[in-house]
Amino acid sequence: MSTGTTTIEEDDAASRGGLSKARAIALTVTVTGAAFLNTMGVQIIVLVLPTVGRDYDIPDSRQQWIVAAYSLTFGCFLMLWGRLADVFGRRLIFIIGSAWLTAASIATPFMPSEIAFDVFRGLQGLASFQRQLQIRFGAAANVPTAIGILGSTFPPGQAKNFAFSCYGGGAPMGAVFGNLLGGLVGQYASWHWLFWITAIFAGAITVAGIILIPKPPPNVQRPSVKDVDWIGGFLVTASLLALLAGLTEGNVVGWSTAYIPVLLVLFAVLMAAFILWQWFLEKKTSRKPLVKITIFKNGKFSAAMVIMCLFFSSFNNYIIFATYFYQEYLGLSLIQTFLRFLPMGVVGLCVIFVMAQVISRVRGIYILAFSNISVSISCLLLAVPIPPSTIFWAYGFPAMILAVWGADTLVPTLTLFVAQSLPQEDQAMGGALINAAGQMGRAIGLAIATAIETAVIASEENVDIQEVGNSAPPQGSGQLLDGLHAAQWTNFAFAIAALVVVVAAFRGAGKVGHRSHTKK
Repeated sequence: MSTGTTTIEEDDAASRGGLSKARAIALTVTVTGAAFLNTMGVQIIVLVLPTVGRDYDIPDSRQQWIVAAYSLTFGCFLMLWGRLADVFGRRLIFIIGSAWLTAASIATPFMPSEIAFDVFRGLQGLASFQRQLQIRFGAAANVPTAIGILGSTFPPGQAKNFAFSCYGGGAPMGAVFGNLLGGLVGQYASWHWLFWITAIFAGAITVAGIILIPKPPPNVQRPSVKDVDWIGGFLVTASLLALLAGLTEGNVVGWSTAYIPVLLVLFAVLMAAFILWQWFLEKKTSRKPLVKITIFKNGKFSAAMVIMCLFFSSFNNYIIFATYFYQEYLGLSLIQTFLRFLPMGVVGLCVIFVMAQVISRVRGIYILAFSNISVSISCLLLAVPIPPSTIFWAYGFPAMILAVWGADTLVPTLTLFVAQSLPQEDQAMGGALINAAGQMGRAIGLAIATAIETAVIASEENVDIQEVGNSAPPQGSGQLLDGLHAAQWTNFAFAIAALVVVVAAFRGAGKVGHRSHTKK
């Protein structure tokens, strides 16, 4: 081999950041599995929401808490977990988090009441441990998020494209397979087993973490626990909880109830206080804030946050209200509903491999636009007054296909944009914030869509919202169908809003998967 030339094998190894192929695959599988399990934890309950609601006597308007409690605590505590990992070590936080998830998953089905059940769903989401991975792969040893790990390990090239496509597909595929698993288990066993299966996985991860994750050197210098921003953690959690409580309870007790506007004002005050506090820590002290406020000066990153929030408001809501349409309105069984979601899983797996090739050949603006247009059409197909007797293949099937196409193309493209637009020292925080935005979109978007659905049903029945919030319209009723249509129109609006942000912020964006080096 002569000087100044590279072999195919050397160039291939370079594209993996010097890692062997086996170690590169192991890294990609690890962080993709984390994203998959994370979102599966949110969605695994969706297909059995009506069943859980009947068991606990929870009306449709409050069933959103079962989903939102997990997403809310996950999104709120993601940054705090990262800071605690800096202090106590990512290995310890990983093991504690996975053990916590194991215990919470075992206990949740035993809860005797709606409130206790929702609280333990929140405790499940609190264990967002997999974002603090301490798996030592080359330069990734000190990077606490998946985007940071992949961004710092793989230079631009085919291997990075494939890694980000797999990771980007992990979250939406977790949502899809969470639904599929929920349908199968809910049909042939008890929904309680959904939580116990999660506990089995989490328990295995706990044991694997103890055995496989190496202990850090004893002389590693870490920040003090005093450096953890407990005030910021409290402010952001309390503010988002106030917002979600206001949006949700307004459906149940009525929007004119005195404490509903108080909760919404409290959200605004606490969120403003959180932003000011983070700015003060970053600019006026040497302490590390939970969120680096100056990161939002990057226009593309800020736009990516908004897009992620709006997109997952649409995509997640599409899945949930499609579930209600098939089960609550059409009266289909769990297994019949499962079969209608099955195409999403099959197509989603194919899209991951297609994206590994497409992402470096098509401009990012086109991919992002296609993603949001696809999901908007999915929502539109379930929003327009197509006769419910129309066969599934005519509009339900293409809606399912377009939804998963949209999700599995948007996430890898958007995460690559984030990795490329931020300096390496900010990529870990950027990855955490992007994930948090998606989770917040799920929780808040669901609250908004449910509020609109409830308002439409109340108007159709000419009753107070409070009456609808504590009961459900009869199966197959026109009022229920109108409410579901209104919810899907809301989801359509979320997707179109995300499309507008894409066009405004990424109009000149090029291809995101290019290899930056050339052969000599």
